[in-house]
Amino acid sequence: MTDPADMGAAELAAGFAARTLSPSEAWAAVERRVDAWEPRIAALYAYDPEGARRDAAASTERWARGAPLGPLDGVPATVKELIATRGVPVPRGCAATPLVPAERDAPPAARLREAGAVIFAKTTCPDHGMLTSGLSSFHPLTRNPWDLATNPGGSSAGAGAAAAAGYGPIHLGTDIGGSIRLPAALTGTVGFKPSHGRVPVSPYYLGRCAGPMTRSVADAALAMAALSRPDPRDDTALPPSDVAWGALDGDPRGLRIGLMRDAGCGLPVDPEVAAAVAAAARVFADAGAEIVAVDPVMTPALLGGLDDFWRARAWAEIGAMTADERASVLPYIRTWAEGGSAVSGVAAVKGYDATNEMRTRCGRLFEGVDALLSPTIPVLSYPAEWASPLDDPARPFEHIGFTVPWNMGEQPAVSLPCGRASSGPPIGLQIVGPRFADLAVLRLAAFYERARGFHPAWPAA
Repeated sequence: MTDPADMGAAELAAGFAARTLSPSEAWAAVERRVDAWEPRIAALYAYDPEGARRDAAASTERWARGAPLGPLDGVPATVKELIATRGVPVPRGCAATPLVPAERDAPPAARLREAGAVIFAKTTCPDHGMLTSGLSSFHPLTRNPWDLATNPGGSSAGAGAAAAAGYGPIHLGTDIGGSIRLPAALTGTVGFKPSHGRVPVSPYYLGRCAGPMTRSVADAALAMAALSRPDPRDDTALPPSDVAWGALDGDPRGLRIGLMRDAGCGLPVDPEVAAAVAAAARVFADAGAEIVAVDPVMTPALLGGLDDFWRARAWAEIGAMTADERASVLPYIRTWAEGGSAVSGVAAVKGYDATNEMRTRCGRLFEGVDALLSPTIPVLSYPAEWASPLDDPARPFEHIGFTVPWNMGEQPAVSLPCGRASSGPPIGLQIVGPRFADLAVLRLAAFYERARGFHPAWPAA
């Protein structure tokens, strides 16, 4: 029998409905899994097993009465630390942040709670969510379950590690430049960044999205059915729409799909990553899609402008701290942000203009293709202790050329596994669609997931 900790959300709900499994039994299995893994991977913050037991018991009673709140009722879930949950401080991964309990759930957490999900913990992130790493000045170092010596990516570091380790099926992350998709690639999981505004968030920021990290496309879609419900706190949110999130039976026949092999800036693509993505493209071609080469969206100048803009933004906050507060910020982040002190107002505005240029280029690309395939991240892995693949605050974003444009362009994008390197790490394939084509992207991901076959055995504790 499959361990309930490894069951998908729909499988759990089917067991709950048939009374062959209860939410309390499912939570007990996840609690055992957390006990086995957490001392080694440190994926969680504000872990609350007692609260989870109470919530699971309440869900068990609802299912016994035949009155569940929905298909996520009783399903174990985590929420990234950056997403507020009532009564829990939001340190943003940084030891300098005052620990003030949040007054209410942010919209994505509220949607999961309304659906009856058992939110048992927050998941870790680096300082201010600005690293592709599990390194933080506040949280313990988060490690990758596939290889504890390697990095889980970030900034949704704990969410990716928790999903790979089997801490239940639903983990909620955020993404402003790849922070869902990059750790999904490095942990062999599915990470979906929806169209901007599809999942209401608070606070809003340019390019910032929330979305699910799971072990399957079906679980990501099931989570989206709850997460995409409206919330008045986000005035950039899309209007409510009846998306058939469970309709994942599409195929690529007749579609014109772009293949982007080069990000146009940053690190070169590892040959094993390139080969795995090319093999994935052949799967789509064999199913009747037309695969066409497309040019990169990004350039070194655009990436440099974004760096200027983000440094200036970070220094506006970190530069206003006291000396003691600044000293407690992660040294990498502090050094990077200090570079913002030399960014002029004109340079910061030009950096912001780079985001608009990315948006224009992204929209133009989808005038010629129905979807896009690319690597998610150009590298295979890097040490757990590093802040980024180069570990160099002078070159912090050399790995996000494939992911960041779709935040600025607002397109939906998903990362899912397309193989493993000879040395063991998973390799991520990114699938991107036009703005608002969220379901089409998930359908293509589900097609590839079926065509790819079963996922290799998950790492064992």
